[in-house]
Amino acid sequence: MKNPDYETVSSGSTGHAESVEIVYDPSVITLGQLLKVFFSVVHDPTQLNRQGPDTGTQYRSAIFFSSPEQERITKAYIEQLTQAKIYSRPIVTQIVALDRFYPGESYHQDYAERHPENPYIQICDVPKMNNLREQFPNLYVAKP
Repeated sequence: MKNPDYETVSSGSTGHAESVEIVYDPSVITLGQLLKVFFSVVHDPTQLNRQGPDTGTQYRSAIFFSSPEQERITKAYIEQLTQAKIYSRPIVTQIVALDRFYPGESYHQDYAERHPENPYIQICDVPKMNNLREQFPNLYVAKP
């Protein structure tokens, strides 16, 4: 589907996944560091078609790569986690070539910052931000 909107994607009928686009400078933070945060703070990579209270294929665990090097690093990282038996269940994170990223509507941008008292933000996002700050203090940067 071209130009999907939130309501359509959240129905689970489009094949799209809710995701974030991360633009980074590898001289500042490596893909390996981003993967470490993704797999230890962001979500549970063993949940199939679910993240927290949200269920459906649009909530599947996925990493979209834009280069063969990103694909190689990501697959190697997941293999290391698997070999080390970090999780008691298999990692189901999909590794998929990025076709196109569709930004969410403006009312979704900076949602947690604009709605800090929202119950979903308090229950789902604030604990993740606290974990990020505790586990990776050198990577955590509070928004000025």
